[in-house]
Amino acid sequence: MTEQLSISQISLGHLMPMHMILAQDGTVLRSGSTVAKLFSGQKITGLCFFDLFKVRQPQGITSVADIIAGNAGKLHLSLKNENQTSLKAVGVGLADSDGLLLNMSFGISVVDAIGDFNLTIGDFAATDLAVEMLYLLEAKSAAMAESRKLNTRLQGAKIAAEEQAYTDTLTGLKNRRAMDHVLSRFIEAGEKFGLMQIDLDYFKAVNDKMGHAAGDHVLHEVAKILLEETRSSDLVARVGGDEFVMIFHRLTDINKLNDIAGRIIKRMEVPIPFNGQICRISASIGTTISDNYQSPDMDKMLSDADLALYASKHKGRACYTVFSEELLSGAAHL
Repeated sequence: MTEQLSISQISLGHLMPMHMILAQDGTVLRSGSTVAKLFSGQKITGLCFFDLFKVRQPQGITSVADIIAGNAGKLHLSLKNENQTSLKAVGVGLADSDGLLLNMSFGISVVDAIGDFNLTIGDFAATDLAVEMLYLLEAKSAAMAESRKLNTRLQGAKIAAEEQAYTDTLTGLKNRRAMDHVLSRFIEAGEKFGLMQIDLDYFKAVNDKMGHAAGDHVLHEVAKILLEETRSSDLVARVGGDEFVMIFHRLTDINKLNDIAGRIIKRMEVPIPFNGQICRISASIGTTISDNYQSPDMDKMLSDADLALYASKHKGRACYTVFSEELLSGAAHL
């Protein structure tokens, strides 16, 4: 004697959130809440099951009767939409009709399905092994999120540390280490560039007569001027107490470099007020360009720019000089 059971639609949905009840002709009569998510909330009641799903295995299944005749064998399905998600299913005939109760699951495609359809634990039966998978995925996602946060913090700390290592703490300009790095990189890459050395005139007098606070203030003002007279692609570095180096990326036009040097010198001669007093300085500049060298060398270029700077000092300060071979021959007399 076969015992028949009666179950409410709510209870059936709780036990099988991925079930479908089909009429004999394949029309969808009812479906579980999770099934609706497979179709983006589209109402599928009244549609034909075989228009929504493709039966991949067993082959030759084209009707509800074929599924029932399979004696509850496993079906391999796929959605007939852009996702083409794979599913497993088992179908049994209904005792009070010629219809079919079909229960589905994602099987090993559950990971993709969770992301594709925004599924949660509530979309699965409590006894479904997919729930365990969801717990693992959520734990993994949480761990990866924390890992990404940690990596972001570490990367930020690394960037901050590197930035600090390349920065002059007093003026905020780049330091000698940064200058060496940029020069080496430009030379190795075969980049053209202009190199300018600047030394402040009368800066020692400011420090001696007005104190180091005044000197620090002057250096801040000088840094501001140098940054304003250069481009974001250029480098401005403080390489000594009152010594600066500027590297002009892809700028080797001597006339343009001389214009920049002239503007800097003019601005440096403007008196700088500090605590009711006036600080007076000027600047001497020496310039060279990478075009002057068949194989540019960092130490050689810095030495030549320094020689040109010394020539500016010898000429009376507050002026600029461009390096030339004549300076080498006359260096002993400067």
